[in-house]
Amino acid sequence: MRPLDGITVVSLEQAVAAPFATRHLADLGARVIKIERPQVGDFARDYDQTVKGLSSHFVWLNRSKESLALDVKHARAKDILDRLISRADVFIQNLAPGAAARLGLSADDLLSRHPRLIVCDISGYGDSGPYASKKAYDLLVQSEAGVLSITGTPETPSKVGISIADIATGMYAYSGILTALLQREKTGKGDRIEVTMLEALGEWMGYPLYYTHFSGAAPPRTGPDHATIVPYGRYLTGDGKSVMLGVQNQREWANFCDKVLGQPRLATDARYDSNSKRNERRAEILAIIDKVFSTLTTEQLVQKLDAAGIANAHINSPEDVWKHAQFAARDRWREVESPKGKLPTLLPPATHDSFEPRLAAAPEVGEHTESILLELGFTDVDVGELKSGGAISFERRKPRK
Repeated sequence: MRPLDGITVVSLEQAVAAPFATRHLADLGARVIKIERPQVGDFARDYDQTVKGLSSHFVWLNRSKESLALDVKHARAKDILDRLISRADVFIQNLAPGAAARLGLSADDLLSRHPRLIVCDISGYGDSGPYASKKAYDLLVQSEAGVLSITGTPETPSKVGISIADIATGMYAYSGILTALLQREKTGKGDRIEVTMLEALGEWMGYPLYYTHFSGAAPPRTGPDHATIVPYGRYLTGDGKSVMLGVQNQREWANFCDKVLGQPRLATDARYDSNSKRNERRAEILAIIDKVFSTLTTEQLVQKLDAAGIANAHINSPEDVWKHAQFAARDRWREVESPKGKLPTLLPPATHDSFEPRLAAAPEVGEHTESILLELGFTDVDVGELKSGGAISFERRKPRK
């Protein structure tokens, strides 16, 4: 038994935010029925073709789901959606602003007919306020939420290299849906959950928001180094590589001076005996560190830092992370089916002793259309007419070898 066995999620989803939320629900056993455009499907399927001809985004976000290829604007789509949602526990959508309401899928409309349903609406800015009708993509919301202003080098604001606005939004949608399911057990009633990309990142921006508002100045952009803690960041070694390290308190600063720099008196030097002083004299600290680190290889430095109890890390590439010894040692890799054969996949980060997550194939476009419609009470004749009329699409999947 998995926690969400028996829960059905209908998702009118695309790109990252909603698919990220529903994939986690599928991992926990929920049946996720993903509604896609006939023939072409979720446009994230075409972001790239790097994974044996499949999109890296799509295989990451869509394992263990069923695909129903349905033209939601078709005259016969309403009947299909009505039957589908009447059997669902959760309906989630991240369409363009106002699109769900135009389809008759607003939360008010759905909850009036299905009071136990949980409706999750994902958008860039919400359904009210001056930005309600504004389109939102991850990079644009990173900019609007201030992330770019504090990320990068002094000369160049930079985006975060992963879709943090989408991921943050997806995680809040996921936790919100779990909360609503728990609440429904107590009240017997469904709920509407609204998650916006701006508000998700607004939460994550808590530290710089407080810092800037009450100090009068934003944290400076310092590339890979911490903006206000010293030493904390990237440091060059004698073999031309780099190591990340972080000193969080005075005890660690004393250990660092003694066991890594070999200069124990530096710890009590009045110029550097607090983080605020070290931050003011950042260039002086860097010069002291560089002089010592230039005599050490990366691995020699890591050994010294580990022995001194100083937190440190390698600056890994994505391929380094793919081969990370810690993932291997903790048996985090599994295999999952795909239309192109077996693919490696990481287990979800939350590990449960009582069950393994469900790790099944990401679907082909419309792979489950026929079986879902038959389950909803449509006949073979109905399905044929819907297909010939352009309301749906599907291909019968060939057995995998």
